[in-house]
Amino acid sequence: MSYQNFCEKYPVYAELKELDTIRTTEYPLLNKENHVYLDYTGANLFSKTQVEEHARFLQSHVFGNPHSTNPTSAVSTGFVEDTRKAVLSYFHAGDDYYCVFTANATQSLKIIGESYPFDPHSHFLLLFDNHNSVNGIREYARHKGASFDYCPVYLEDLRIDEHQLESKLTSQHHKHHKLFAYPAQSNVSGVKHDLKWIEFAHQNGWDVLLDAAAFVPTNDLNLQEVKPDYVSVSFYKIFGYPTGIGALLIRKTAFEKLDKPWFAGGTVSYVSVTVPEFFLAENQERFEEGTVNFLSIPAIKIGLNWIQKLGMPRIQQRVSCLTAYLIEELAQLKHSNGKALIHLFGPANNEQRGATLIINFFDSKENKIDVGLIETKANEKNISIRIGCFCNPGIDEINNCITSEELSLFYSSRQAEHYDKVHFLGKMRGAIRISLGLMSNYSDCERFLDLCKEFLE
Repeated sequence: MSYQNFCEKYPVYAELKELDTIRTTEYPLLNKENHVYLDYTGANLFSKTQVEEHARFLQSHVFGNPHSTNPTSAVSTGFVEDTRKAVLSYFHAGDDYYCVFTANATQSLKIIGESYPFDPHSHFLLLFDNHNSVNGIREYARHKGASFDYCPVYLEDLRIDEHQLESKLTSQHHKHHKLFAYPAQSNVSGVKHDLKWIEFAHQNGWDVLLDAAAFVPTNDLNLQEVKPDYVSVSFYKIFGYPTGIGALLIRKTAFEKLDKPWFAGGTVSYVSVTVPEFFLAENQERFEEGTVNFLSIPAIKIGLNWIQKLGMPRIQQRVSCLTAYLIEELAQLKHSNGKALIHLFGPANNEQRGATLIINFFDSKENKIDVGLIETKANEKNISIRIGCFCNPGIDEINNCITSEELSLFYSSRQAEHYDKVHFLGKMRGAIRISLGLMSNYSDCERFLDLCKEFLE
């Protein structure tokens, strides 16, 4: 499809052409180095303005460790707290949440795993479509004697079986602590899971952990409208810089439910070695181990300001147009015998989905083409895509039709490498993930489609 025809079909995209100018001036290396970046779910890109403004900031003050009241410490503390307020404001949290700065979304989730009051009278409910950092919480639950359960997804579109989910959320009445964890958006299929489940879960006595890491780069999260008890985010996935900082947003009404199993520097108001006693901090500092990254945290506010300047609605509209276009064009790629080149997992339309596509390539005899070969060809053309299972084994096991019996046999064999598993199961693992983001454009899609066409027979 020509660019003119594309704009005629998606007129909203043409109305957002200002973003193409911003791409040229603020992300110049994409064009200068001829990159096609299609891994926004892996990491977002940062603008020149962000790093330049942060560099000026670092050169304009003397900063000290914030755990003091001396002048340099006060400067650092002031900017950290200012950024904390900016984060809460960005997510429309009002005065209902604490913002705990962490190293990443995974550390945020680990805090929940180690602090949630799991015991033999507790239950943990997950989705098949969860990142491993959420799946890992089940080990805390299991080691403390709690039960856990997964709600499956449909093979056809990788959406959740809502009837089963409703049944599971209206069960477990005898459990006194119940935690339901799910992603607002799948990091693999791009499926947006319904945020209305939060209130339904609350009505049935559940606490809710929302993994928002894949959702917030292209969507607004309003915590006055939906009120999960715990929310994990990663800032570099929203605006690229800085890396190494995430956040756990804790609803104040759910704060005291978390029973922190240890203390560290910065997390206690008083501790003794003469007697084994201590008092934990009464606010978010309870979970901020050691010294927070006080030099980089102010860059988060700069990044949030940058996203607000670009406008989340504009970003969302742009990637929605490009996603719809890619879905349509990939479906039309056929071998000479009429067999499809591409199999798209998940929704085949743009309804309630993000800008992430998971696909596999097939030859004219309907044999799956090794994802490693696709990646090699993409690398040669300076196209950044991602292959693998994307830390989401539930989706991979469903897409490749791997049964629990096969997996049980595999794990009992104690083989660990990826290709050991492929050989043992006799089934290919993994897929190709294409994810669009704030600076994706029509040309990126066209160059990826040209790559795909090289595999047509």
